Amino acid sequence: MPSTTVTVGSAVGLHARPATVISEAAAALGVSVTLAADGGEPVDAGSALMIMTLGAEKGASITVESDDQAAVDQIAALVAQDLDAE
Repeated sequence: MPSTTVTVGSAVGLHARPATVISEAAAALGVSVTLAADGGEPVDAGSALMIMTLGAEKGASITVESDDQAAVDQIAALVAQDLDAE
């Protein structure tokens, strides 16, 4: 299964705003995508609430996994961005 590990880029981590952006993008892909913090259990990337349970702060390593490499790439790019910047 394709996966990649990226560093959280949002200034205050994966809180409500970044989690919502990521979950909406993941849900729109129509394939299962999971996120996992180092050593943690994977959570559904299509759920903002589940993403927030990761407790990932800026600089944390997150593993993105899916059966679809394009989905991995798209969600990994979002995790790495500062989604708090306007």
